[in-house]
Amino acid sequence: MAYPINRKPLLSNIASDSESEDIETEIDDASVSIPDKKPFFKPQPADRYHLAYIVFYLLGINTLIPWSFFITADDYWMFKFRQIHPNNSGTNNYTHTEILESKTDLQVSFTSYLNVSSALPNMLFLIINTFLSKRLSQKFRMISSQLLIFILFIMTTVFVKINTDEWQNTFLIITLTTFAIVNALSAIFGGTLMGIVGRFSPRYITAMSGGQALGGIFTALTEICSLWIGASPVVSGLVYFIIGDVVLLFSFIAYIVLEEEEFFKHHMIQKPREEPNFSVNAEVSFIDEPKISYRRIFKRILPYGLTMFSVFFVTMAVYPGVTVLIESQGFGQGHAWNDVYFVPVVTYLTFSCGDYLGRLLSGILLWPQKKPWLVLTFSLLRALFIPVFMICNAQPRHFLPVYIQSDIYYILITILFAISNGYLCNIAFILTPTVVESQDKEVASTMMGAFLGLGITTGSALSIALIKCL
Repeated sequence: MAYPINRKPLLSNIASDSESEDIETEIDDASVSIPDKKPFFKPQPADRYHLAYIVFYLLGINTLIPWSFFITADDYWMFKFRQIHPNNSGTNNYTHTEILESKTDLQVSFTSYLNVSSALPNMLFLIINTFLSKRLSQKFRMISSQLLIFILFIMTTVFVKINTDEWQNTFLIITLTTFAIVNALSAIFGGTLMGIVGRFSPRYITAMSGGQALGGIFTALTEICSLWIGASPVVSGLVYFIIGDVVLLFSFIAYIVLEEEEFFKHHMIQKPREEPNFSVNAEVSFIDEPKISYRRIFKRILPYGLTMFSVFFVTMAVYPGVTVLIESQGFGQGHAWNDVYFVPVVTYLTFSCGDYLGRLLSGILLWPQKKPWLVLTFSLLRALFIPVFMICNAQPRHFLPVYIQSDIYYILITILFAISNGYLCNIAFILTPTVVESQDKEVASTMMGAFLGLGITTGSALSIALIKCL
């Protein structure tokens, strides 16, 4: 039996004779079905060719490239701030040992100056970025910050070929000012990136975090290669910073490509805070999204935030301000390992490799979960590394004795120090999004960046005092 089905609106005018011919019929037969053209659930886009994973790795590298390239170029800065002799002013006729055999005040304190000039703007703008996340688009913050960092890095590269022997103090001010601006921009870039990656699964968080450690490895290897080619500090410094320019440019292009990917757009869609409310009258109404409660988010992430602060406070208190002064027990005996490669390999490369290993381990062994205060306790125990590094062979020293002279002991301490840094900071960052609602993940991850910046700032300030106590 066929029944006519009127598909016209109920309140429309009465159908005319011509319109009535359009009335459709449907046969009451169970074997007949009309497929729904729109799927009930839209499938999640796939990460094509693991592009997002690779780009997050690259962006993670980019967060630390400016800082690590400035810090790791120790040989170049030691040349720029060396003791000037009248006969050799403006020349490159210096060996590595001659540059360091009688360190000037600028050479001894320069790394700590860099730490402070980076830490203060980094902390300030990481905090500011927490509130900018809802006022300025993430695309604007990501693109503008990367572009300005690239321009300032080009300017730093140009200064490599400029003779600054007669105005070292002025060059110091220019360098520290440039570094401060770069780190303010890096804070905006890194804080925004943390907010973005907080919307993705732990796999992508580990990729970004691993990229940060990989950036340290990359810069350390670049510095070692520049020393290995045997060129002057000026030539090796030029090659070193040009490589940094290329990496920054490549990262900038990669992010623009990533933003066009459906997989990225899918995760960046802001999910509604409440489900639709169906009333008795079959009307659908949506509850307005409430304002973000920064206080509620802060309370929930506090243990992990304190962990992040503690980890970087301890790390920056001694690395690299104190560790860059630690010399091999065979320094000055004419061996390349002791005189040239010890600091780049042990202080920078070994630490960066250990840090990277720790971050990878945290992605495999996520422990302890659901025990945030235990994670914090482990991070507080790392404070024991501060007195341990202080009694290593850091030179010059005036007050404290040296109890650990062995290169092997120092290397083992550095490895443990680095692995614990990478493991604990990544554990805190991975677990933070799990204690807040999905719509609060971006703000929570950005707040973690503020805790990180606060730890870097206070730790860097302490490093200056520790150097004076050696």
